[in-house]
Amino acid sequence: MTQNLADTSRPAAAVIAANAGASRGWWRDAVIYQVYPRSFADGNGDGMGDLPGIRSRLPYLRDLGVDAVWLSPFYASPQADAGYDVADYRAVDPMFGTLLDADGLIRDAHALGLRIIVDLVPNHSSYQHEWFQRALREGPGSPLRERYHFRPGKGTEGELPPNDWESIFGGPAWTRTENPDGTPGDWYLHLFAPEQPDFNWDSPAVADEFRSILRFWLDMGVDGFRIDVAHGMVKAPGLPDLGSHDQLKLLGNDVMPFFDQDGVHEIYRSWRLILDEYPGERIGVAEAWTPTVQRTANYVRPDELHQAFNFQYLGTHWDADALREVVDVSLDAMRPVGAPATWVLSNHDVTRHATRFANPPGGTQIRTPGDRALGLRRARAATLLMLALPGSAYLYQGEELGLPDVTDLPDEVRQDPSFFRQAGQDGYRDGCRVPIPWSGTEAPYGFGPTPGGPSWLPQPATWAGLSVEVQTGDPTSTLELYRSALAVRREHPALGAGTEVTWLDAPEGVLAFRRDSADGSFVCTVNTTGEPVRTAAPGRVLLASAELTVVDGETVLPADCAIWWAA
Repeated sequence: MTQNLADTSRPAAAVIAANAGASRGWWRDAVIYQVYPRSFADGNGDGMGDLPGIRSRLPYLRDLGVDAVWLSPFYASPQADAGYDVADYRAVDPMFGTLLDADGLIRDAHALGLRIIVDLVPNHSSYQHEWFQRALREGPGSPLRERYHFRPGKGTEGELPPNDWESIFGGPAWTRTENPDGTPGDWYLHLFAPEQPDFNWDSPAVADEFRSILRFWLDMGVDGFRIDVAHGMVKAPGLPDLGSHDQLKLLGNDVMPFFDQDGVHEIYRSWRLILDEYPGERIGVAEAWTPTVQRTANYVRPDELHQAFNFQYLGTHWDADALREVVDVSLDAMRPVGAPATWVLSNHDVTRHATRFANPPGGTQIRTPGDRALGLRRARAATLLMLALPGSAYLYQGEELGLPDVTDLPDEVRQDPSFFRQAGQDGYRDGCRVPIPWSGTEAPYGFGPTPGGPSWLPQPATWAGLSVEVQTGDPTSTLELYRSALAVRREHPALGAGTEVTWLDAPEGVLAFRRDSADGSFVCTVNTTGEPVRTAAPGRVLLASAELTVVDGETVLPADCAIWWAA
């Protein structure tokens, strides 16, 4: 299944270094844009986003002002979980293009000064992976079974799962196999869908294979890896029962025998050695759901990975005290390990923040549209707050357009695998994965090349007014707010990398902090209340998420508004 590509040997990162300027620790203040390939741009009109489509839109991302692009999986896959079930880690799925398309995308991105980060899925493979299929065919005793978690069942006839672990997507985390002679066989572990068997990282063959996969894509020129389920590869010895416990959640903070085990750090230390062999400062980014920010910091110690998503921040509601606390805790946790904080508000697994903030506090999975105007006001302000904080930030495609979640998708079009299972992870992630609107008044709004053409998920009629085309040039639009914010962030000497903020006195419900540099100071003020608040101006206004007024010499902060000041 692996596709061959001639002439992949070239000076890695040479073009990006020349065009973007290689600075020590570029990731420390990078703004990285997540592309969900299915939903970004469709190059051939089949209704599915693809690599040629992404490649054609790279100038848009350059002009937006981001530093790097993270691509969710585009590998060969039966698509049981939107590509997070990988059958061949060195091949591009035909639905997305070819290896030549991937190579061209990487080269074009570098020529535009953009870096490319690709997803890596090391916790599990597809059940169609060659290793797993051979393990099934060869039956008990096959050495390939050591590369996964095959176990005999409990009960008199082995009819019960080996332990009580549950799948994140609902139901048991074990599926029973059938032996080559047709008799019931051993069980295999899958923390996610049955089509996603977990690798056994105690097997040296698994570790060897992923070191080889890293080198394959580094030789292709990628600038880093976002590591899926980075906290899940190592399981507690003996695979102990969980005991009495509520249904498992991917986004929970409980201590689990299959998540955030200390053994994962040995893996990342070995990967860091490989990343450091390549020029251009290649990076690793952990998707690590951990009980505390302090545990997250373990993944970004100096000899491990470079970044880890701050999911505690993502899950914080629109409240000044709660936001200040999570910012302080995050910076305090990262300071001892010398890593940047990595802020994020939305991604492909959670409800878009324009919809989360439109609703009362309720976690990261929201099923109701809420107050659209309120959600958008808060989302715009939350973005300015995030981009003002020290460290790196991630944007999810379409958030720069102010897109809400699509909460009314018909059940028959949904494709999230957990939607079709009971009591697992919330199965409504399709709402944040609807293809984004580019132009025109008719679906698919420029997502594909043909007006009225197909789209793998339907887009709301209201999205015609949220397209890139409509918002470009409108100074009040969310897109132009993002463009302005990223330009200011790049230019102001007090923004970007660092670990320090100085909190300033502010009225209740208002956050105010200063950041200082040798060449200038910066103040961010955020009103999280539903009422206007007067404040003395600490300097010249650089940018605001809503229209400001001045009364009796004081600036009036509208409800749910953020302001950037040159102090």
